[in-house]
Amino acid sequence: MTEAMEQLSAIGRYEPGDWFGFLPAAAGFVVAAALLLDAVLGDPVRPTHPVRLMGLLISFLERKLYRPGAGKWPARLAGVGLVVVVLGIIGGVSWAVLWICGQVSGWLALAVSVWGVYTAVAPRELARTAEAVRRPLEEPQPDLAEARRQVGTIVGRDTGRMDEREVVRATVETVAENIVDALVSPVVYALLFGMPGALLYRSVNTLDSMVGYKNEKYIHFGWAAARLDDVVNWLPARLTGWLLLAAGYCRHLDVKGGYVAWRRDAPSHPSPNSGIPEAVVAGLLGVRLGGWNWYDGQPSFRAYLGQDRRPLQPSDITAVRRLLRDLTLLSGVAALFCSVIACWPG
Repeated sequence: MTEAMEQLSAIGRYEPGDWFGFLPAAAGFVVAAALLLDAVLGDPVRPTHPVRLMGLLISFLERKLYRPGAGKWPARLAGVGLVVVVLGIIGGVSWAVLWICGQVSGWLALAVSVWGVYTAVAPRELARTAEAVRRPLEEPQPDLAEARRQVGTIVGRDTGRMDEREVVRATVETVAENIVDALVSPVVYALLFGMPGALLYRSVNTLDSMVGYKNEKYIHFGWAAARLDDVVNWLPARLTGWLLLAAGYCRHLDVKGGYVAWRRDAPSHPSPNSGIPEAVVAGLLGVRLGGWNWYDGQPSFRAYLGQDRRPLQPSDITAVRRLLRDLTLLSGVAALFCSVIACWPG
């Protein structure tokens, strides 16, 4: 413990390399503090939020680089250029800010690191949006129209024809999938590479959400962003699967069903990563996810995940929110454990 305190006190003698090594002593404390801030304050909604600024940067560069009618490889090369420039700017700016703060005070660098990781995670906002869908469904007089409106803010599919079951399915799928993006992945990269790692991950995720579509416009231009998102989420998605099983065990859910759904159904999902948390959640809850979705009036079938043992109901939104809360707590504990191990004598 004495060595741990000494390492923390050494923050006042800041060295840039202290924040980029494998599991640096302060990284776990930074992550835990960031998760605590998110739990207390929620996602900071303001024009200067880093993700908003990333979106503006990506939109600006897309206008400069995208050429309608370009061939497959010219479009892919332009998309690669977009990814390289965005990551270069985000990485360079975050490192420079951290370095400048470190010249003033190591404690300032620590505070900025906490703030940066705090803006990269969003479990409370994810839980809030899910609750906004559930609430009108469980009122004395259920308001399906309001639930459809709320779910339309978090999914890209058409919501106008959804019944209650489809509204619940869309919400549960979205929360399960985004446990990786909003929580586990930024935590993993913050532990490995500090605040710049968390913000670089968030920029990759934002690139994918803006240009990583398989439609006529982005199938080639967004190819690099989509593939990079698959790569950086590969390990966190599988870690999320195991964490969900652990949380399910603590909540006396169907852990065997969750594992079986992972091994049997997740490979049929179009994403190599998103299918894992969705399948595990379906198995834990004993419900079936997937099926027909509608996008711009066109039907699209998504492979089924889990067993249809009972119909989906609004309480399943509460159940998946609890799993999200459990994984947030597990992530904070794991981060602190990593710092303790990094500080351990010898």
